[in-house]
Amino acid sequence: MKGFKTLTPIAEAQRAVISAIAHKPSVVTVLTPQSVGLYVAHDIFAPVDVPPFDRAAFDGFAVRSVDTIGASRTNPIMLKVVGKSLPGHGYRGAIGPGEAVEIATGAPLPDGADAVVPYEEAAHRGEYIEVYKPVPQYYYVSRRGEDVSAGEVVLKRGRRIKPWDVGVLASLGIKEVPVYRVTAGLVSTGNELVELEDAPPSPGKIINSTRHIITALLLELGVKTTYLGIVPDDVDAIHSILKEALAKFDIVITTGGVSVGEPDHVVEAVRRLKPEVLIHGIAARPGRPNSAAVVGGKPVIMLSGFPVASIVGFEVFVKPVILHMVGAREEPLPVAVATLTRRVTTPINVRSFVRVRVFRQGRELYAEPLAVTGSGILSTLTRGNGLLIIPENREGYDEGDKVEIVLLGPIEEEK
Repeated sequence: MKGFKTLTPIAEAQRAVISAIAHKPSVVTVLTPQSVGLYVAHDIFAPVDVPPFDRAAFDGFAVRSVDTIGASRTNPIMLKVVGKSLPGHGYRGAIGPGEAVEIATGAPLPDGADAVVPYEEAAHRGEYIEVYKPVPQYYYVSRRGEDVSAGEVVLKRGRRIKPWDVGVLASLGIKEVPVYRVTAGLVSTGNELVELEDAPPSPGKIINSTRHIITALLLELGVKTTYLGIVPDDVDAIHSILKEALAKFDIVITTGGVSVGEPDHVVEAVRRLKPEVLIHGIAARPGRPNSAAVVGGKPVIMLSGFPVASIVGFEVFVKPVILHMVGAREEPLPVAVATLTRRVTTPINVRSFVRVRVFRQGRELYAEPLAVTGSGILSTLTRGNGLLIIPENREGYDEGDKVEIVLLGPIEEEK
């Protein structure tokens, strides 16, 4: 990557790009069952209480708690059973002094009752029950609104909807959800590229695997991606397609053509669009060529054509930008502390992303570095299951150091 005059620190680059973004994705309404993985566009308030009535939290007898005062094994209190309350078929009357209603878990509490005596604390005696223990008010009762109260914010703007969120929305009778529909236009550049469907490639050509990596990463974020094809290494052609894409999509992403040598023309094409912000090159290893711009308030992210470097660029620019536009926070990945199996040396003032294989031996976790350099070595992503992120103020770690690893897959077991 010779020729970069300066490399912008990652945090500085992210701040510059995000602060210049003025565009917001469109808001659409989708059916609640189809909303999983999308981002809530407005705070969603509960229209009703859940549960909608006081209900039994245990099988037993609905009673008036005042009627059980003084009950014991030696001095049981007798209550007359006047009916049953079942889920979906509640008791239609009210209980008075000295009365009880047999009740199943989830069934509505009869009028007049304020507690449940479990079967284990009473005994049936014909039309009566003997209560052996006094119960306080709301004993084994799930109160109305105990789960969700009417008017409460159920899901906040920016939350990515999870399967259990769908269940809560359904319990509230909410059939539709306002969500952000984020759209991305993806452009590949490079005269050497051929598409997967054209494989095997002819001599001198390579399959455009980076396109599929970025598309899959966008899919994980709930982004609707339109692939715009391979554009030749020509500034005019790249400028033209970027201009069209900016008019149609919330974010435009390119792969390839962002280093400092010929025929890398993407950055020059972006300059012609008169960006408000342009970052060319970041202090990352791998991933120095990754670049970003903001044009008319919209982000244009220029990723390296090398697969591993493009993933770093995605994590540095694409993900934070999309999360910013929808008002979301990044969901943390699991982290483990492991012993490094060999020394890792990295340059100072550069954030390094080292792929590692995390394995367990006995009770100890170990991290084996797979690659420090090599922005296109895809095999390390499939052989590895973790990432060691070395900050800018360190030159690496020694063998035997305890390090934090971001886990990307299950830990391997070794005997």
